Amino acid sequence: MLSRVQSAALVGVDAVPVDVEVDVSFGLPAFAIAGLAATSEQDARERVRAAVKNSHRDVPARRILVNLAPADVRKEGAAFDLPIALGLLVATGQLRPGVVDGVMAVGELSLDGRVRPTPGVLAVALLARRLGVRRLLVPNANASEAAAAGLAVVPVETVLEAVEVMEGRAAPRPVPAAPRESRVRHEVDFAEIKGQAHARRALVVAAAGGHHLLLLGPPGAGKTMLARRLPTILPPLGPDEALEVTKIHSVAGLVPPGVGLLSVRPFRAPHHTTSRQALVGGGSIPRPGELSLAHHGVLFLDELPEFHRDALEVLRQPLEEGVITIARVQMSVTLPARVMLAAAMNPCPCGYFGDARRPCGCTPPQVGRYRARISGPLLDRFDLHVEVPRLPPDDVAAAPAGEDSAVLRARVLAARVIQRRRFGRRRTGVNGRMSGRALRRFCPLEPGAAQLLRAATERLALSARAYDRVLRVSRTIADLDGVDSDEGITARHVAEALQYRLP
Repeated sequence: MLSRVQSAALVGVDAVPVDVEVDVSFGLPAFAIAGLAATSEQDARERVRAAVKNSHRDVPARRILVNLAPADVRKEGAAFDLPIALGLLVATGQLRPGVVDGVMAVGELSLDGRVRPTPGVLAVALLARRLGVRRLLVPNANASEAAAAGLAVVPVETVLEAVEVMEGRAAPRPVPAAPRESRVRHEVDFAEIKGQAHARRALVVAAAGGHHLLLLGPPGAGKTMLARRLPTILPPLGPDEALEVTKIHSVAGLVPPGVGLLSVRPFRAPHHTTSRQALVGGGSIPRPGELSLAHHGVLFLDELPEFHRDALEVLRQPLEEGVITIARVQMSVTLPARVMLAAAMNPCPCGYFGDARRPCGCTPPQVGRYRARISGPLLDRFDLHVEVPRLPPDDVAAAPAGEDSAVLRARVLAARVIQRRRFGRRRTGVNGRMSGRALRRFCPLEPGAAQLLRAATERLALSARAYDRVLRVSRTIADLDGVDSDEGITARHVAEALQYRLP
């Protein structure tokens, strides 16, 4: 007898439909899985066999063939265990055939028949909603996550419970309510920062316009401390952003059980030993890396020159386009990568080049080689280059006296409101992603500002990209001052923006 159950496979951060076909026929006893299945799916034979037997159902000594169609999509993970088990029960007459019509199922099985959580359930739920699936069977631990897609979710704990619910002999479990937090609480705050008024202002500008930021200074100056507080002044995730962020983290298996939509902007800080594949994503079946996991949030690269050169250089295109395309022989996957890049580095190997109170022990060639680890094109993609000096002894001993994150976040939100009115929902969204056409339209310069920028371009040898970035930062500074787009950007706004460029 032949049965068919709908399921889904993950490709990148999206799900694609897969039909799980189970055929049980007479012949030598065998259990085979076809359809370009990975090793984990070949192991599903033994998991399904044990789970069905321990659920007080029979696995006949016949020839069992499972086909995961289409065969040209590679399948990975254990999410097909539950649909294989349901298909086997239908094919052997232990479950009525009609009950699986219009149903999609995903879930890993334990040997005792329990249904374990599986990654990527939100992506599967979004696919099921798009296909008009009537019901989605998911592990109980993934129910809140799947319900965020807005369709009928049936959470199950065991194979036996799935059978009873499908046949109508048991009521479906209620989906646990897991609403998004209305107010995000952070464990850190800008009120804890001592001094560094210039760097604090730079972080506000970066947050207001979605600009990439490079912090340069000696060890212990507070670069990492500042960067880790950047998410505390960013606007909260919007509904669409929360859905995208949760889907990516779901595919990576990073959504905690019982959680619906994530409410906090991502902050990813990979170690400098991170490989290129781990940073930008990849694999035989491409999966998101740290770059995509920071989508709509902050990617922080501490000790920037210590990262592998090839890992850093591959960031250049995604930072411009907001996506990264990973090509394989059989597929090409586009992963989201719209991030704010924050990075920190020392000025030299010992860290004290240019320090007024501690001499640098590095030779000029050593300093040159150290800084050459960061290519010019990558440095050019940072909108703000901010020097973070070592604090004077009086500031170290004094209590923190700066504004807290709530005050700074209010300024950022006010500037973002101006940008939302400027660009609308279908445009770039923030100044840091303005196109060339938008620059010409929304960044008019007063005569004094234009003259200052021309002189700085010649003196600092700014590239065309750096020139545009100064314009974008100037527009953000003007937004923080409440200057309308129709009004010209002043020389003061341009002068502050130029402070954030390395000579």
